Amino acid sequence: MATRGKDRQTREQRERARVYQARLELHERQGRRRRRDTVIGVVVGLAVILGAGAAQTFYFVAGPGAPVPAVTDVPTPAPTAVPETPAPVPTE
Repeated sequence: MATRGKDRQTREQRERARVYQARLELHERQGRRRRRDTVIGVVVGLAVILGAGAAQTFYFVAGPGAPVPAVTDVPTPAPTAVPETPAPVPTE
């Protein structure tokens, strides 16, 4: 009878060790997954921010949001009167 009790105790210890090991592995997997998800989230967030900045830059520089050059009336300078001098007459 003493061996039966010992077998049962050994079996329970093995089961507790197995459950403990499974819990440790699960905890490690969850940590790796959370770290991976954080990295993916940061990369996607930066891509979205950079994409939005590029889209706004393009829109306001070259798209329909670009400022239209205003037409301004710039007076043209009047021609200045240059006094005419008689052309020199060739002398022989």
